[in-house]
Amino acid sequence: MIDLHYWPTPNGHKITVFLEEAGLDYTIHRVNIGKGDQFKPEFLAIAPNNRMPAIVDQAPKDGGKPISIFESGAILQYLAEKTGKFLPSDIRGRTEVMQWLFWQMGGLGPMAGQNGHFNVYAPEKIPYAMDRYTNETNRLYGVLNKRLADREFVAGEYSIADMASYPWIVPYESHKQKLEDFPHLQRWFNTIKARPAVVKAYAAAGPSYAKPMSDDEKKVLFGQTAR
Repeated sequence: MIDLHYWPTPNGHKITVFLEEAGLDYTIHRVNIGKGDQFKPEFLAIAPNNRMPAIVDQAPKDGGKPISIFESGAILQYLAEKTGKFLPSDIRGRTEVMQWLFWQMGGLGPMAGQNGHFNVYAPEKIPYAMDRYTNETNRLYGVLNKRLADREFVAGEYSIADMASYPWIVPYESHKQKLEDFPHLQRWFNTIKARPAVVKAYAAAGPSYAKPMSDDEKKVLFGQTAR
C-alpha cells in the first residue's frame, strides 16, 4: 500500500498517473496547499521541503520498515524500480528515460510553473516576466516537439519520462501556448490523454489546481520565507 500525500497539481498528477498505470494500491491524503497543510509537522516529517507530493511505501521491496520519499522525480524513479515498470533495465534505455525525467524536473516544470505564476496568479502583471517565461515555455515545447518527431513517446517506449512531462503540458492554454503549433507534441499529448489510467487518475483528482485563489491562499503559497 502506498500512502500518497497529494494535491491536484501537475507534480501531484505525475504520481497518480504512475500508480494507476502500475495498478498499485494507494490511499490519497490530501494536502491543501492553499490552507497551509504542507507546514504541518506530520507532513514535514516526510517532506522537509514543505512541497507535495510525497509518499510513504508501507511495503518496500526489502521487507523493512516503511520508506518515505519526497520530490516527484525521485518518487517516480522509486516506484519504477519497485515495480520494474516504465523504466528500462538496460543502461542505454534507462539513461534515455532518466535524462528526460531530469529535463522535466529542471526545465519544463520550473519554467512552466513560473509562466503560470506570472500569467495567472501574480497580483501585478509584469510584462518582462510574462514574456520571459512564456517564451521559455515555448522553447521547451519546441524541444519536446522535435524529440517526438520520430518516436511515439519521449524515450521510445512509454515511461516515467512521459508521466513527468504530460501534466505540465495539460495547462497549455494558461501558459499561452497552442498545441497546434507543435504537431508531434500534440499527437503525443492526445495519445497519453486517452490512456485509461490517465483518465482515471485525473477523474480522481478533484478540483483543478488552476482554480481562482483567494488572497489568503496566495499569501500561504507565495509569501514563504525561511521563517
